[in-house]
Amino acid sequence: MSLLAPLAQIEQLAQTYPQHISELQSRTREAIQRESIDGLIIHSGQGKRLFLDDNNYPFKVNPQFKAWLPVIDNPNCWLIVNGIDKPKLVFYRPKDFWHKVPDEPNDFWAQQFDIVLLTQADAVEKHLPFDKSKYAYIGEYIEVAKALGFDLVNPDRVMHYLHYQRAYKTDYELVCMRGANRIAVDGHRAAKIAFEQGLSEFDINLAYLCAVRQSDNQVPYNNIVALNENASILHYTDVATEVPEHSRSFLIDAGASFNGYAADITRTYARENGVFADLIESMHKITQQCVQELKPGVSYVQIQNSAYHQVAALLCDTGIVNLATNDVVESGIVSTFFPHGIGHFLGLQVHDMGGYVSDDRGTPHPAPQAHPFLRNTRTVEARQVFTIEPGLYFINSLLADLKSSEQSKYINWNVVDSLRPFGGIRIEDNIIVHRDKNENMTRELNLN
Repeated sequence: MSLLAPLAQIEQLAQTYPQHISELQSRTREAIQRESIDGLIIHSGQGKRLFLDDNNYPFKVNPQFKAWLPVIDNPNCWLIVNGIDKPKLVFYRPKDFWHKVPDEPNDFWAQQFDIVLLTQADAVEKHLPFDKSKYAYIGEYIEVAKALGFDLVNPDRVMHYLHYQRAYKTDYELVCMRGANRIAVDGHRAAKIAFEQGLSEFDINLAYLCAVRQSDNQVPYNNIVALNENASILHYTDVATEVPEHSRSFLIDAGASFNGYAADITRTYARENGVFADLIESMHKITQQCVQELKPGVSYVQIQNSAYHQVAALLCDTGIVNLATNDVVESGIVSTFFPHGIGHFLGLQVHDMGGYVSDDRGTPHPAPQAHPFLRNTRTVEARQVFTIEPGLYFINSLLADLKSSEQSKYINWNVVDSLRPFGGIRIEDNIIVHRDKNENMTRELNLN
């Protein structure tokens, strides 16, 4: 648990966690019934050695493991669950003088498990069911599962059901996600100050990490800290060490983790007033309009279409495109300036599972042809958590394609060229959809 958690939040976690376990037990009963098995064995994961080295890659826990408990930094742990009996946790606690040994579990979650301490990772078999034919291994280490005698590994019926249900957050999960947003917002405020001080991307990133008190390996994804033209690279993670000659614009897409749950927030800033600063304000309005349209019963694809039309209107209003809004949409020109989707599910993973299916049996529901990079096609429901992140970019490769096309004649290239040095804009909020309202976790923390 984060040291930044205020006392009230700690109390909320303790109060809501038993119901969270009850819900996971219920989901497990349904999942194993569909597969006609007796239970699931969920592996936290294990260390991965770098090639020709004696060091490991940073450990990343199995999301299906951290769904049950906030143990996110300990490999070689195992959960045995059947939806009825008290879950059994095999907790790895080696005798080791080279590395820090985890403390014995005694946090708010520990009483929900029968806990066995494991001192040798390869001695786990004695703690697992003897007859594994009626249990499914859930994890990524297939060779380990086979060596232990599992025949059933990540079965489709189980995984489809669990992934689909992950979209519905328990009260405990919502407490965690609010906590992640609170931490991330502190980082965004620090990063903005660092930009205003004229620091490099590298130093802005350090300011962010210092504020959230998390390392590069602890935040849920590689921070995007982009000055000027670098903001046009959607997943830019180089963080240049040198200060640019002119610091015109700043885009930061950065999150934080809390008990294994992610925040994912983006803001864009301009050094001076002008056309680009006005575009940023317009993109804030588009983000907030799309948030208002998130309602139970609405297709997430509809939110994408709304954002697409709003960006088209902005391109017309600013004189970037010399066409009517509907014509800009029909021509596909918008995709040059807004090539990605409006957002995605958020939770245990930044791009949480279950966005491309229409039911809990995994029936595919792919992204529409017009929006191939949209990460969610489901109908919005209460207790789901989304990002909303429209963008407007000046990406040289896409602009070159547009310039060589028939649509080039509709583009005011002088305006486009004047905006290229600023890179682009993305504004991203994290939203909990409730039955009767939306909770914008990001803006309720006064990050504008």
